[in-house]
Amino acid sequence: MHSLRTKITAVMISAIMITMIIATVFGVAAIRDIGQKNSEKILMLLCEAGAKNLDVLLLDAEQDVETISAYVEADLTALDDESLSAHLNRVSDFFKRALYKTNGIITYYYRIDPAVSPNVKGFWFVNEDGEGFQEHEVTDITRYDTEDTSQLVWFTVPKATGKSVWLPPYITDNLDARVISYNTPVYLNGRFVGVIGIELDYSFMAEEVNNITLYENGYAFVNDEAGTLIYHPRMDVMTMETPPVTPEAFRGSRNTIINYTFDGVKKMAVSLPLVNGDWLNVSVPVNEINAVWQRWVRAIIIAFAVLLILFIFFIMRYTRRITKPLQDITKVAEEIDAGNYDHKLDYSGDDEIGILTRTFSRVAQNLKRTITDLNDLAYADAMTSLRNKGAFDIFMNNLQIECNENRENLVFAIIMFDCNSLKAINDQYGHDKGDIYLKETANIICDVFNHSPVFRIGGDEFAALLEDGDYENRDALLNEFDRRCAEKQKQKTNAWEKVSVARGMAAYDPKEDDTVYDVVRRADRLMYENKWNYKKTLAGSKSSESR
Repeated sequence: MHSLRTKITAVMISAIMITMIIATVFGVAAIRDIGQKNSEKILMLLCEAGAKNLDVLLLDAEQDVETISAYVEADLTALDDESLSAHLNRVSDFFKRALYKTNGIITYYYRIDPAVSPNVKGFWFVNEDGEGFQEHEVTDITRYDTEDTSQLVWFTVPKATGKSVWLPPYITDNLDARVISYNTPVYLNGRFVGVIGIELDYSFMAEEVNNITLYENGYAFVNDEAGTLIYHPRMDVMTMETPPVTPEAFRGSRNTIINYTFDGVKKMAVSLPLVNGDWLNVSVPVNEINAVWQRWVRAIIIAFAVLLILFIFFIMRYTRRITKPLQDITKVAEEIDAGNYDHKLDYSGDDEIGILTRTFSRVAQNLKRTITDLNDLAYADAMTSLRNKGAFDIFMNNLQIECNENRENLVFAIIMFDCNSLKAINDQYGHDKGDIYLKETANIICDVFNHSPVFRIGGDEFAALLEDGDYENRDALLNEFDRRCAEKQKQKTNAWEKVSVARGMAAYDPKEDDTVYDVVRRADRLMYENKWNYKKTLAGSKSSESR
């Protein structure tokens, strides 16, 4: 049978565990959702910030070129060589003033179409060492087919399209540097005159891309509108014969989360367009994103486990405080059931258990008094108020138990008493006088053997159980009893007041007595011998009186 404490503890722990499991499941789901959404937001914000930084660089260059283009077309008035040369000098000065604050520009140029002037070619300024722009010899474009847009793209594409254009990264022929250029065509009265352009050092943009990182292995890369990789921090794209192409999911995906797999690693990415038509992508492994919220999940699980242990410890301590008084009540109830009523319950709390404890204590005390009263009624002689035959049997049974357990150390004596001439008094004077005779006998026995239990075990039979001091003085007390009876016979005149009692005393001898009832039988036999001697003496006295 499980204890109440075990049941309460089991129920409370089960309730807490179920609650914690439910809370953990919902908490894990919420943390996972929040973690993923936060990672997506971080990814998006990182891509947006990177795209804005790159766009600022591109827009600065673009706006500078557009400003210069407006100046060029306003300043261009004639196409003769002298007018073109003067025009180029003025534009060169304006270039210097317009571009001195623009970052990343490695070259700027203004090239005249050979079909306009075979003599005036234009200019080309280069800033190779970062110390400032120096004029460089211009490329001879007469050897190129300027109608073929696959050749000399910085010149042929703006000429062919008739509008400003950003060109994808390429390696300059003269500088052997990787650049990205913005070019705009120049017209005079609808005639194509030439191209104005700048070239940005792509390493400057690559540095911006390299600075975009997330977690441990997150990075950014750039592809063109067709999906071909233009720059990747972990690949030398320009040296590849065929640059890699991004997964299909990247094509036209804007402000959306892209999920893909690269080299067997699941990844998440965001892709945003740049002003030059390229796309900036920020990618991060999914396991690194998950690792963030998984750490929180582990921390919550550990925290819940620690809290559960603390709750279990607290519950066990708390339930013990609740069930300890109940256990005490149960033990006392078992003792009461066994007949032991002398127990005290200490719990005094001002709660239901305290009320139950105090009520149970009162019930136990009332039951003790009731049992005592019932025992008094059951084991008391109504007339003499002495213990009756039932009480005597209980005493003797208890003595027998002691005898069985430790017979060598058991010490006691039994005195059996029998009233002489009770029948004659009842017959001659009435039973009420016989009752007086019995009460007087009881009083003398109790007065003499006042430290020993005294029993009325029959109509005119009494018994006394001598232990301790009364046992040690048993012979003297027996003589005192005989003396008191003799004194009563001399002092009293009424027959029912002249107490005459036959008695026999036997002490327990472990060598002679197998049971305590052997002692009773010896004392009873001695009592009858004493009674017989009394009758012989009484008969002799009456015979002498008749003579």
